[in-house]
Amino acid sequence: MTITPDSFRRALTGISGILVTPFDGNDQIAPQRLAPIVNRAVDAGVHILVANGNTGEFYGLTTAEAEAMVNAAAELVAGRVPLLAGIGRSIGDAVALTRASRKAGATALMVHQPPDPFVSPRGVVAYVERIAEAGQDLPVMLYLRNDGIGLDAIEALCRIPQVAGVKWAAPTPLRLAEAIRRADPAIVWVGGLAETWAPPLYAVGARGFTSGLINVWPERSVAIHAALDAGDYTTAMQLIGEIRMFEELRSEEGNGTNVTVVKAALAKLGQDCGHVRPPGAWPLTDRQSGLLDAALGEWGLIG
Repeated sequence: MTITPDSFRRALTGISGILVTPFDGNDQIAPQRLAPIVNRAVDAGVHILVANGNTGEFYGLTTAEAEAMVNAAAELVAGRVPLLAGIGRSIGDAVALTRASRKAGATALMVHQPPDPFVSPRGVVAYVERIAEAGQDLPVMLYLRNDGIGLDAIEALCRIPQVAGVKWAAPTPLRLAEAIRRADPAIVWVGGLAETWAPPLYAVGARGFTSGLINVWPERSVAIHAALDAGDYTTAMQLIGEIRMFEELRSEEGNGTNVTVVKAALAKLGQDCGHVRPPGAWPLTDRQSGLLDAALGEWGLIG
């Protein structure tokens, strides 16, 4: 599959599926456990797959593990869809991971918003510029978990030549609308709060959304995307309503069960990807596990 800059931008308007990072019983990464998950997502029509995203427990991995995961993901995806590689941490680690991701064959880079307590707006611009330079010709997608750096800084980030898209992961649609208005029209703005927030972000100009659900039920994510793409908000909201319990479980404990629910669901489906590393929650409580069983049963995924 040949992926051009234009085809990558089109893919960004689809679903960016964030892959989990599997661990074995010795707390070592076990990337081959991803094979059936990747294959099912590709076969279902998920447009982009993402290694080293937050559903992949990026901040729970060492840089060496993150490099190993992007290499493994590239082998498993095998060019069937674009592969987006998550990049972050200290600037030295970020540059090293950028170079490793490029060598692995990643299609593009997703730059996590730095969690540094002393981050500055101009510092974020310098940070992304350094990563873009190390990535050479690779397109860059910004991952903004909040808009605290301000719209001026976001506008400056969007002027970096390699920046092709922005993953907007803040529940602030009106700020998103203003950011879109101020940016180059070529920038693709992606809803970064999964399926539940996709409709309001679509309404102000976002296209596409990120998803952790694709690890478990990619067909439902694809159906939601198709409805939104057709402007059928009624169908989209009905389909989203049927996954609401799953997403509400993921948001419990201050979002600490976000990955836990996904991995627990995979284990119940016979695709065990191991535990969640601290500080994420593991395992589910009995109540949470019972609610997850009910959701998976209603979806027809377990008996």
